[in-house]
Amino acid sequence: MVIMAKPRTLIIRTAGTNCDYETKMAFELAGSTTVRVHINDLISGKEKLSNYQLLAIPGGFSYGDDIASGKILANEVKNKLGAQIREFAFLGKPIIGICNGFQVLVKMGLLPDEKTFSQSTTLTFNDSDKFECRWVKLQKAQKKTLCIWTKDLPEFIELPVAHGEGKFVAANKLTLEELEKNNQVVLRYSDGVAPTDKFPLNPNGSQNAIAGICNKKGNVFGLMPHPERYIWKIQHPSRKGVGAKGGHGDGLQIFINAVNYVK
Repeated sequence: MVIMAKPRTLIIRTAGTNCDYETKMAFELAGSTTVRVHINDLISGKEKLSNYQLLAIPGGFSYGDDIASGKILANEVKNKLGAQIREFAFLGKPIIGICNGFQVLVKMGLLPDEKTFSQSTTLTFNDSDKFECRWVKLQKAQKKTLCIWTKDLPEFIELPVAHGEGKFVAANKLTLEELEKNNQVVLRYSDGVAPTDKFPLNPNGSQNAIAGICNKKGNVFGLMPHPERYIWKIQHPSRKGVGAKGGHGDGLQIFINAVNYVK
């Protein structure tokens, strides 16, 4: 009998990160050994990204979201850790960016295409021009998506959002069409029946109701809603979720999928 070591997850944190502990709990509950690492320790070489099998950039307000949400951290990661991050993605290792982390992934250009590694999409100010904080319904965009993170999720789930700059926008029509054609759109805001552009069900006015995308391989995933804030059923206001299993919430399966993929 061979006992496999637990997969190791690295969570990048910096000034303004505030969802790292919740993300750590989610990965640990999913079966991963998880460490919160300050970005300075990666830049200095004190910690090696290559020693880990999964990577997460959690939510928060990195560097106070000065200039634009996630922009400073995106520049820092790309300019000082870009080669390591791209190699991590090329090797097929799972990477997730949640809320502020999603903003970082698109603004450094790791999403939607780590090969070009240039920004072609963004997350900008909500149409309401307000910070939107509520539970939303989400619909899986593709029943046979390549995204490893959303395997075995039901078609509809619920997760909370909390952002002021969550509107997904592509640089041009062609970019948006490519995302759709390549099945890189993973989650959409929904009314529980179909995707919707209607506020407040779509909390930010994202193009094509996009709430989350992945790269072409399906190992790099970014989303605005917070799966780490719904890993226990009792976290939902109704105490139950659309896709909840046992005592757990809809979000936990996302982390289980990535950990099992590595195993």
